[in-house]
Amino acid sequence: MVIASVNPTTAEVLKTFSPLGAEEVDRAIAQAATTFETYRLTSFEQRAQWLENTANLLQQQRETLARLMTLEMGKPIAEARAEIDKCAWVCRYYAEQGAAFLEPEFIPTEASYSAIHYQPLGIILAVMPWNFPFWQVFRFAAPALMAGNVALLKHASNVPQCALAIAQIFRQAGFPEGVFQTLLIPGSAVADLVADPRIKAATLTGSEAAGTSLAQAAGQHLKKTVLELGGSDPFIVMPSANISQAIATAVQARMINNGQSCIAAKRFIVHEAVYDTFAEGIKAAFESWVIGDPLEPTTQLGPLATAAIRDELHAQVELALGHGAKAFYRRSLDLPTQCRQGYFFGPTILTEVTPNNPVFTQELFGPVAMLFRVSSLTAAIELANATPFGLGASAWTQDSDEAEILVRDLEAGAVFINAMVKSDPRLPFGGIKTSGYGRELGRAGLLEFVNIKTVCRANTHS
Repeated sequence: MVIASVNPTTAEVLKTFSPLGAEEVDRAIAQAATTFETYRLTSFEQRAQWLENTANLLQQQRETLARLMTLEMGKPIAEARAEIDKCAWVCRYYAEQGAAFLEPEFIPTEASYSAIHYQPLGIILAVMPWNFPFWQVFRFAAPALMAGNVALLKHASNVPQCALAIAQIFRQAGFPEGVFQTLLIPGSAVADLVADPRIKAATLTGSEAAGTSLAQAAGQHLKKTVLELGGSDPFIVMPSANISQAIATAVQARMINNGQSCIAAKRFIVHEAVYDTFAEGIKAAFESWVIGDPLEPTTQLGPLATAAIRDELHAQVELALGHGAKAFYRRSLDLPTQCRQGYFFGPTILTEVTPNNPVFTQELFGPVAMLFRVSSLTAAIELANATPFGLGASAWTQDSDEAEILVRDLEAGAVFINAMVKSDPRLPFGGIKTSGYGRELGRAGLLEFVNIKTVCRANTHS
């Protein structure tokens, strides 16, 4: 097997790598285990300084890293630069807040001393996806390393250069050898890693199938996992909404990262009073979206990450149409010459997707929107919840009573009123239902991979 880095804009093979053998993987685990015994004793101040160094390096290498990201998975360059900035932000956030989050909590009891201590677990395995190849890793790594853990990264096989660059940044920042290591290995090797007693916990961002596989493997060995899986996020628009703002945000929320985001808005549930205005608005925006080479700063939509992803999305659209859905809009592609071998997909809007359509409960990972008409808030919420997923939800209303009901009744890990769903280092992030469990970011994310240890000292004076 060869791990290949392929430019999705041109289909050109950029570089190939041989996966690590069993002995090389074992040495990496052994080094991580040895390093942890000293790293866990380092001070919060030292860890914070290394994270600050990491943030500085990310900013200094921003253009190089953003370009690498775009070449390897097709993200528009402006979005790639923003992703590097966000990685620097999460490093600085935990450098500044981590020590306070991890300080012992004193609890009054009959004992002379009683408290909760937060201590690192050890080696954490991270299985990460290609769609945000830097951010997904840093949002796990910054809190995990601040807590005193060490990390092994099994990144998606189509972004090996990003994976290696991340490990290099942590080394350059001063983190000891063995604190963060990238393993270029196939997905089939993950179960053996989880079984290794030196690895204490695992986190995965990816598909429902990948999450199920990891959870099964971890369950056999009683190991903690955090899973952030797929989503088919609703975007609800009520009559009182600022419609022009809702339309502008809806298009951005669907098109971000070329439509390849778990928290992208995918199902647009619109009250009949404003449906026609909304539908025509997003159609016009889809028509004007700039498609082309993602290295061009004006490009808004680049290619999908792989040929397989493009072909799967095409099959889903055809399946939906074959079961009665209508194509309200399908944009034909007129690509620059250098992009014509790439994995592009034209923006598409589907309507009349009924509950008996197989695509109704599927995630469409690309620039395809499903548009639904509803007659009431109750109907909107019922439709929004009629999915196995529960990651995020965006709802648009200027009625405070409606907003309270939406927050209360939407089945999702996050609800954003009059705003696009997005992750923020200061706030917990994660889903429910088949979108996963556990949380990343915020204090909650930091505490996922620590031993929450109860400590009591009795008074033994005679």
